[in-house]
Amino acid sequence: MKHRRLLLPTVGLVLALLVASSAMAYQQPLVNLGFTSFLDGAPPAGPGFYFTQYVMYWTADRLPGIDSPVDRFRALGSLSQLIYQSNTPVLFGGKWGIDFILPLASFETQPINNNDGFGDLLVGPYLQWDPIMGPNGPIFMHRVELQTIWPIGTYDADHALNPSSNFFSFNPYWAGTLFLTPKWELSLRVHYLWNAKNTDPFVGFGFDEIQPGQAIHANFAASYEAIAKKLRIGVNGYFFEQITDTKGDGVDIGEDESVFAIGPGALWSFSQHTHLFLNAYFESNARSRPEGEKFILRFVHHFQ
Repeated sequence: MKHRRLLLPTVGLVLALLVASSAMAYQQPLVNLGFTSFLDGAPPAGPGFYFTQYVMYWTADRLPGIDSPVDRFRALGSLSQLIYQSNTPVLFGGKWGIDFILPLASFETQPINNNDGFGDLLVGPYLQWDPIMGPNGPIFMHRVELQTIWPIGTYDADHALNPSSNFFSFNPYWAGTLFLTPKWELSLRVHYLWNAKNTDPFVGFGFDEIQPGQAIHANFAASYEAIAKKLRIGVNGYFFEQITDTKGDGVDIGEDESVFAIGPGALWSFSQHTHLFLNAYFESNARSRPEGEKFILRFVHHFQ
């Protein structure tokens, strides 16, 4: 069967709308599921500007619990991120910073009415605390970010697939890294997700407005420094758990989304200022969303 390609969609929304004709599930926006992993508690090289480029390949061969019009999904996503980390403490010693992310992606599936354009912009002011140091190096470092998702992308309610979610989301998080030894580290990032209403949802839903439910999602990782200042290897994972029901015109609809994933990962450091991450994830226990495999390549550069 001939496939169509959608350029520049927000990946999470693409999945959210794949089953528009058969179920009220997959409503959640694009969020960070596996995009960050090792040493997540602090920027690798202190204050300044950072540029990060993410490339993701995600394939799903089944959509659990849904009589879906598609039985295979492939997505190739790219996210461009710009971060500024200041050297100025503003609250309890935390130094302010700002984070911008713009999605870009393409996918292949069976023919579905779709729309092309830019995805939604992620903006996050944050506070980063200096590492707590021990006799052999850092022991603990952490950050709090008030991340927001702004619906600036292209949207058309007559299309089942859109690059924009068409609603605002608040997605704050806490991230920390604990060094068990100078070589072993554990990292955790925990998000809370709140979504506003989509007052112009896809016409196939039959509602005047839809509000996706709130959720908790997290990334977790552990790594070991196999080659000093060069190579880390380890395990990484994530989970997503919707904690309130999605509502259509004020009435609970569909089933809540959840998924768990885990897999191997590696980090190669060209220098203190340039790094390359490779993370693989194998999903399981998915509910009301696709389940498959995800591979993420992440390039980070600090401008001196």
